[in-house]
Amino acid sequence: MASPTLPPTLVEGEDRSLPPWFRRAVILVLVLVAASRIVVWGFGQLASFWYMLFFAFFIGLAMEPVVNRLQRRGVRRGVGTFLVMAGLIVAAVVFFAVFGALLADQLAQLISSLPDVLATVLDWANSRFGTQLDPNQILDDVGIGGDDIANLATSLGVGLLGVLGKAVNWIFSLFTILLFAFYFAADGPTFRSTVASWLPPDRQRNFLTVVDISTQKAGGYVISRGLLAVVSAVIHGVAFFFLDLPFWLPMALWVGLVSQFIPTIGTYLAGALPVIIALVQGDPTKALVVVLVVVGYQQVENYLVAPRITRTTLEIHPAVAFGSVIAGAALFGVTGALLAIPVVATVQSVITVYGRRYELVEEFGAVPGESERDRVEAAMRAADPRYSGAGPVPHPPSTPAGV
Repeated sequence: MASPTLPPTLVEGEDRSLPPWFRRAVILVLVLVAASRIVVWGFGQLASFWYMLFFAFFIGLAMEPVVNRLQRRGVRRGVGTFLVMAGLIVAAVVFFAVFGALLADQLAQLISSLPDVLATVLDWANSRFGTQLDPNQILDDVGIGGDDIANLATSLGVGLLGVLGKAVNWIFSLFTILLFAFYFAADGPTFRSTVASWLPPDRQRNFLTVVDISTQKAGGYVISRGLLAVVSAVIHGVAFFFLDLPFWLPMALWVGLVSQFIPTIGTYLAGALPVIIALVQGDPTKALVVVLVVVGYQQVENYLVAPRITRTTLEIHPAVAFGSVIAGAALFGVTGALLAIPVVATVQSVITVYGRRYELVEEFGAVPGESERDRVEAAMRAADPRYSGAGPVPHPPSTPAGV
C-alpha cells in the first residue's frame, strides 16, 4: 500500500510553531501603542495646565535677573523673589484701580463700535477698488457675530471688577501661574543643580554655564520687551489723551504691546488701528497727527530708548522672530504667538553659548572694493587650485577608453 503523500506546502518534520520571541514582540508593541495613546490623551487633557506652566516659566525667567541682582546685594533669594513679584502685583493692582473702570468702559464702547468701524472701512474700500466686501460676512467668518459682540460689550460694561469676580476660573489660573513663577525664579539655581547632578562630572560645568547664560540672556530679552512696551504705552497714551482720540487708553495699550511683541510688522499693525479710529470719526487731521506720533516715537525708540534698554540682552533677527510668531500662532493660537519669541530667545541663547562658529575662509571673505567678478574667481580658485583667473576652469584630463 502506497504511503500517503503530504501536501506540497508541508514537509515532514517541519516545525510550524512561532518563534518564542514573536509573542513577546507583539505584546511589547501593543503595550507601547497603548502607553503612547495614554500619554497623548493625558497631554491633551492637561493642555490648559501646560499653557499656564509655560507662562509661569517665562514670567519666572523674566524675574530671575532682578532676583539675581538682589541676591548679589545680600538679599535672600526667596525674599528677593517675593519682593519682585509683590512689586509686579502692586503695580497691576494700582493700574486697574486707577484705570480699570475707564479701560472697561472704553473697551465696551470700542467693541460695540467695531461693526460700524469695519463697515466704514469696507465701504471706502468697495468704492475705491470696486470690491464687494460684506462686513457681516467677515465677522461671521472669523467667528464673531453680532450677538457675541453685544454680549461681550455688556459684560465689559458692568465693570472690570465685576467681570473678575465672576471669573473664578481665571483667578485660579492666575494664582497657579504666579505660584509656579515664584518657584521657577526662587528655586531656579537649585533645580538646575539637581539636573546637573544627574550628568557626568565632565559635562556638569558645560551644562550649568550654558543654562545660566541662556537664562540671563532670555530673561533679559523678556524684561527689555516688557519695559519697551510699558514706555511705548505710556507715551502713546499721553499723546492720544491730549489729541482727544476716542478709546485712547485701549489704543495706547494696543500700540505698546503689539509694537513690541509682534516683530517686523508690529509697528505698522499697532499704528494702523488708532489711525483708522481717527479716520472713522471723520477727522483726517487727527489721523495725520497720530501717524506722526507713532512714526516719531518709533524713531526715538530705535535710536535712544531701545539701545539703552536692550544693550545687554539677546537680539533676535526680525525674520526669525516674525516666523516664530506665525508658527506659534498656527500651532497654539494666541498663546503660542505670545510665547514664540521667548522660546526662540531661549533656544538662540543656548545655541549662541554652546555652538561653535569659525571664521570664514579668506577666499570667500568680503574685501572692501572687491568686485563681483573678483569674488567669483576667488570661489573658483577655492574649488580648483589650478584655476589662475586667465580663463575658464580647466577640465580634468579625460580617462582613456577601456581603462
